[in-house]
Amino acid sequence: MLITIITFLLVTGIVAYISWLKTKNDDLTTSKGYFLAGRGLNSLVIGCSMVLTSLSTEQLIGVNAVSYKGNFSIIAWTVPTLIPLCFLALYILPKYLRNGYTTVPEFFENRFDRQTRLIMSTLFLVFYLFIVIPTALYTGAIAFNKIFNLEAAFGLSYGAAITYTVIAIGVVGAIYAIFGGLKAVAVSDTINAVILVIGALLVPLFALMYLGNGSFSEGLQMITTTHIEKWNAIGSEADATPWPTIFTGIMVVHFFYWTTNQAIVQRCLGAKDLKSGQKGILIAALFLLTLPIILNLPGLLSFHILGEGVEPIDASYPLLVNKVLPTWLQGFFIAALFGAILSTFNSFLNSAATIYCKDLLPSISPKVRSEQALISYAKKVSAIMAIITMIFAPLLMFGTDGIFLITKRFAGFVNIPIVALFAVGMFNKTVSGTAARIALITHAILYFSIVWVFDVKINFVYVMGGLFVFDVMFMLILGQFLKREPYIENKENLGNVDLTNWKYLKVTSVSLVLGLLALYAFLSPLGMASSTGNPLMVLSVWAVLQLIVLLVVRDKEVK
Repeated sequence: MLITIITFLLVTGIVAYISWLKTKNDDLTTSKGYFLAGRGLNSLVIGCSMVLTSLSTEQLIGVNAVSYKGNFSIIAWTVPTLIPLCFLALYILPKYLRNGYTTVPEFFENRFDRQTRLIMSTLFLVFYLFIVIPTALYTGAIAFNKIFNLEAAFGLSYGAAITYTVIAIGVVGAIYAIFGGLKAVAVSDTINAVILVIGALLVPLFALMYLGNGSFSEGLQMITTTHIEKWNAIGSEADATPWPTIFTGIMVVHFFYWTTNQAIVQRCLGAKDLKSGQKGILIAALFLLTLPIILNLPGLLSFHILGEGVEPIDASYPLLVNKVLPTWLQGFFIAALFGAILSTFNSFLNSAATIYCKDLLPSISPKVRSEQALISYAKKVSAIMAIITMIFAPLLMFGTDGIFLITKRFAGFVNIPIVALFAVGMFNKTVSGTAARIALITHAILYFSIVWVFDVKINFVYVMGGLFVFDVMFMLILGQFLKREPYIENKENLGNVDLTNWKYLKVTSVSLVLGLLALYAFLSPLGMASSTGNPLMVLSVWAVLQLIVLLVVRDKEVK
């Protein structure tokens, strides 16, 4: 235990020290410096920060648990996100940077009106402070307690262990977010991303060696020849994620999270130029293709090593870690886990403060503040928000499993209408803010009625997808009667950054989409999930298609 604690503190301290060195001379006295890292983030920092912000202990434990119990169909919630990421790089980021946005809700004011912006800002804030951040803190605390048995180690009750862990994570995360601004958050995310990847990869590596009695190849042979149906990512109606849901509510959620979510997009808004932002986004997309190795493969290995019957299934990943990871590596793994929790917390806290100060504060208080006064105010707001989330997070332990289901479903009140408004705002010029607000209210009533009042026996993901189509159509119909003057998009470079596209943007995007299709083919009865499948054939076809794309691009460049 002493070695574990020392290793954990050492790794965590190194991350903090490097982050301080990289940011100690930064200008944090202006909004641009504090909220957007002085618009100086490079592609690697952007990509790593986006990835680590999205990864959490909830995914490491929860997604692996679903793979332990079922198959790989749960990847529908992770890997297909590269599609909205490519869309963000190709079409949306140039608009964001050209307009010089600090927050996503600024788009809603430009396209609709001030009232719509304030409503969107409030939705984001409520979602962050009472759903996303407390859940990240609480699930992180559960992970620490399950994996390392803090109750027994320190003689604490379960409630005390959870509360103290929540406070510890919250305090450290708040220090990054409050005193370092976006740059400190992004830099620490980059370092923690490397540590997390290494730590997460160690789990399946040692698990395969454990399964093969010390032989990695024998372990690999075992999982590819027995229970191969668990490799299947094409979910049926009996699986956790039926494949049609990818093209309905899940994809809408992905577009919300990766193209309009302030905590994710804010990294791109801080890019030093458009090329850096685009490359960073595609770095994140490339990494997402590898997520099954750390979010699904350990679940499969848990099934082979632990057998069936682990209850609750969320304990399967922690039990696997305890069983296969050497004691001398556990401190490093704790640091990796801590970095993932920390990233989600401080990223969303920084974004919540940004939205409050840049969107809501001017309407709440007419007082004109200098740049220094605004930054000082933002730090105080961040501290208050951190305390609120640290108070709220431990209270989740007194709820039942139904509360967790409600918190997941609650997102449908926020993400679906935001994407619907965004889609209408992007591709329509005359729908008014009044029509948008009526659609928002109607969505909330319908969603609440279908999911809670009438408790319709249909997967809520299908409800989300159906309501997205309804919201868009309803706004367009209302827009025939509630019109505004045609919206004229800004053509000036208000962000004052280089808006030159990355030369290889399109070919890289096409290659990533081909990679997604190949991954699904590989994790299907055509590949790993059937005794008649041919994984090598799938990979060969993918390689040929990639080669064709590269040759076509080269031919165009020559011409």
